[in-house]
Amino acid sequence: MAASRRHRGDGGETALGSGQRVRKDDPRIECVGSIDELSSFLGLAIAALAAHGAPAEVMAATLRRMQRELHRLGAELASRDGGAGAGSGIGAEHVAGLDREVEETDARLPGLCGFILPGGGVAAAHLHVARAVCRRAERQVVRLAASEPVGPHVIPYLNRLSLVLFALARLAAHQFGSGDEPV
Repeated sequence: MAASRRHRGDGGETALGSGQRVRKDDPRIECVGSIDELSSFLGLAIAALAAHGAPAEVMAATLRRMQRELHRLGAELASRDGGAGAGSGIGAEHVAGLDREVEETDARLPGLCGFILPGGGVAAAHLHVARAVCRRAERQVVRLAASEPVGPHVIPYLNRLSLVLFALARLAAHQFGSGDEPV
């Protein structure tokens, strides 16, 4: 029987983008992990939207774009310098794009008169979970930014993304599910 091969991460450490080794519970790694989790939940929402065919393709394409942007954001967070000078992180144009997205999506929805329960169909429920994970990631990045450099657009991006995900969850509930369910 062959001896077990030890992998570099077996000791509880991983590498930042610079190659620097840090503990897997490092706050920066926690942030990157939450961004990865968020992207995974967006993938679940995309899979759920596939059941609705062509009417859901535009929303799915929007979510895939967000996954690519989250990949950029995660790479930016994986740098101790907060992605300074990398030129490939999240910029003001990404935040502005989310502002437009939430405005366009909200315009397609009935007004909101109070709190709603997360749900409204499978795709909507996945988007609500993604929104909650996004809020957690935002809180983790705010905590990280209190002690280490974080790119100037990361926190605004996550804040706007959670707003877009809420609006998209409502839109999915109205288009493909049971609509909003008031508390």
